[in-house]
Amino acid sequence: MTPAHDLSNPDYLLDLLEARPWGRLLSYTPSSGKTQVLLKDLYFANGVALSAKEDFVLVNETYRYRITRYWLKGDKAGEHEVFIDNLPGLPDNLEGDRAGTFWVALPSPRKSDADFLHQHPWLKAQIAKLPRAMWPKATPYGLAIAIDEQGQIIQSLHDTSGSHLRMITSVKPVGDYLYLGSLENDRIGKLKIR
Repeated sequence: MTPAHDLSNPDYLLDLLEARPWGRLLSYTPSSGKTQVLLKDLYFANGVALSAKEDFVLVNETYRYRITRYWLKGDKAGEHEVFIDNLPGLPDNLEGDRAGTFWVALPSPRKSDADFLHQHPWLKAQIAKLPRAMWPKATPYGLAIAIDEQGQIIQSLHDTSGSHLRMITSVKPVGDYLYLGSLENDRIGKLKIR
């Protein structure tokens, strides 16, 4: 599981502006009732997926446009590394399939103004003081990507106008289909992927 932010501030938009490493990757053992911190200092940890061989987990770091891998088994057990960096959007949720493909929802494509803001904390602090109507808006766009177990993008799906599905926040591969969800749409997308 992944607590994504500082629990004293549940407003994800303010958390986005702050972009601090509040996130953690936790492991819970039901038989003992114990929770262990596997990783900390993650930038909005949002989404966890287990590999097909169950030897590692991936966790999104939304505000860093990257996915981190944490090794569960093998010579690297307990170690972590950047799995893929410089994603084309903010990774939200991700889901693995039995073939070793990870599907990642990207609710908003990467924007140069957001990259600029992340480099200037004082400017983000000023934006946070403005009424929400004056804050930068997400681009209406639908985006999901598929990544192999080596961290390479192998497929990308785009709704460039956002007219069918925009702000995709979840992806679920089931058989030959990919189901796409969103917090903003009144429908679920279904695409044949095989």
